[in-house]
Amino acid sequence: MRFSDQFLDEIRERLNISQVVGEFVSWDKRKSQPGRGDFWACCPFHGEKTPSFHADDRKGIYHCFGCGVTGDHFRFLVEKGGLSFPEAVERLAGQAGVQMPARDPQQEARQQKRNSLYDVMDLAAQYFEQALAANVGARARGYLNERGVSPKIQEQFRLGFAPDSRNGLKEFLAQNQVTAQQMIACGLLVAGDDIAVPFDRFRNRLMFPIEDFRGRVVAFGGRAMSPEARAKYLNSPETELFHKRRTLYNGQMARQAAHDGKPLVVVEGYMDVIACVQAGFHGAVAPLGTALTDEHLGLLWKMTSTPVLCFDGDTAGQRAAGRSMDVMLPMLKPGQSAKIVTLPEGVDPDDLIKAEGRKGFEDLLASAVPLSQAIWNRETQNANVETPEARAELEARLRGLANEIADPSVKKHYGQAFNDMLYRFFRPQGNKPYRRGAGGGGGRNSNFGSIKTNGRKSYAPSSSLMQRLKSTSVGSMHPREAVILLGLINHPELAEQHLEDLANLELTSQVATQMLDMLVNAVAMDPNVTAAQLKEAVEQRGLTEALATIHDQVRRQGIWQVQEKADKSDAEIGLNHALALHYKSVRLNKELKAAELALGNDPSEESYERLRDIQNQLSSVDGTEALIEGFGSLSGRSTRGL
Repeated sequence: MRFSDQFLDEIRERLNISQVVGEFVSWDKRKSQPGRGDFWACCPFHGEKTPSFHADDRKGIYHCFGCGVTGDHFRFLVEKGGLSFPEAVERLAGQAGVQMPARDPQQEARQQKRNSLYDVMDLAAQYFEQALAANVGARARGYLNERGVSPKIQEQFRLGFAPDSRNGLKEFLAQNQVTAQQMIACGLLVAGDDIAVPFDRFRNRLMFPIEDFRGRVVAFGGRAMSPEARAKYLNSPETELFHKRRTLYNGQMARQAAHDGKPLVVVEGYMDVIACVQAGFHGAVAPLGTALTDEHLGLLWKMTSTPVLCFDGDTAGQRAAGRSMDVMLPMLKPGQSAKIVTLPEGVDPDDLIKAEGRKGFEDLLASAVPLSQAIWNRETQNANVETPEARAELEARLRGLANEIADPSVKKHYGQAFNDMLYRFFRPQGNKPYRRGAGGGGGRNSNFGSIKTNGRKSYAPSSSLMQRLKSTSVGSMHPREAVILLGLINHPELAEQHLEDLANLELTSQVATQMLDMLVNAVAMDPNVTAAQLKEAVEQRGLTEALATIHDQVRRQGIWQVQEKADKSDAEIGLNHALALHYKSVRLNKELKAAELALGNDPSEESYERLRDIQNQLSSVDGTEALIEGFGSLSGRSTRGL
């Protein structure tokens, strides 16, 4: 019987190789490092007195440096246990709790089809590589040159370019006997019942092939070369080959680097990874989207016990850091944690490496704080706990966070650590008021930038960072934001489709931001989360009153599409419209600031007309001109516009 690669990979992921081999050998306690997944023993295949047999949990292989035997879980049982391959699979499937598949000719045919899809993706990568090298790729090559990406690194990451053509890739693949169905299955074409002729998904974009842990291209990320493109970055959709929640950019190289003892650093984007690798940090990876999921963390912990999570210092980066900490807490185990580091505001890893070189990024990584400290910093940021009630609230909040940890031992030690920090935080210090970062093992600096701590450079976020998100009250929430939040809470299945955009969504009020973060975090942890579960989470976060106010606000506007009883298709139209208007408003406000600055520097008629044009566009977005059928007065409901 032939077993699918997916089935065998699932067994390998559930069982460590040390667990399988450990039934036959005694591990050398002096030489083995369980926390790193490194195990040593005397070889079971030949007699020896000094351990030269090595099992690597991260790679899922064993190797003897004495006699040269090597293999995986199944091969070990075949060669050492005397089992046939199907017998070895059946035995390990039982240990892993994976149900054995019935012999299915159709399944085997699907696996064969799946293998052919890898060939299609590789052909697509070749097409993009050739386009980057041709005349049509000149602008993309210029961009890479401006970013300092060397030709060697471009080749290593197989960077490419998608020409601004609706049929370029489709025609190339067709000439290589690839069917339209295969192209659609790979996510390379945009197709649907309402699309007469499928067309290329990626157009006029710098292309980043995304590989799985076996080095096979499974998806693409594309950066827009035109500033007018709605999405700066566009990823492949979920396909039979690509599951973004279980994929890390540069995962294969990073896994080897982590095995070699190099730091495993999680950054936010493709160019960040490439900049790190070019500087010698080969253990850099990025999730495909800002939201780090529990599955991503599982992959990271298979590679190292303590990955370093590196976040941008802007608002979106700090929100991503907070979400990642919340996802991580319940999963912590002895020897399994993370460190957190924050970049200076407005600086990404690429900028830092360009400005300060490899040494600057090394100093940044050296300033990373343990997860417990990072959580403390977040919870005490801008704290002013002068009253007993406020101090009790902080204590209860920290206790609640510690209680989210499933492992009892780790939970206990987190509780003790928070108690110690609270003691130092509340200890009287003359007449100084309690303030954020006072005590607790070294609080964060109030000014964003580099500081000196014991002679080592470190980085801390600005005390004003969170202030930028604050508005007055939920009652002042912009109508669009209320529609977006209510639509997502009532129809959470739509959130998974927009998860990457939602993770970076800029909202104007503090309560809206808190609710969005809660929602993105819940969907990242469980894509099948229900509306009822989300409302329960809202209640647990103390946002029930805010949700009721949002619901009343949307009801008064007469926007029925995002209500709980609305059909999914109506909800999707309403949500997409509100999001489109919100993105346009954010972009126009940024252009307005630039235009105001330009007018101040050059008070010409042209600058003034540009400013007026942007102001008129903003009025249009915020007014009734932005309404579509089904909203407001156009649907017979008296309402203000989105």
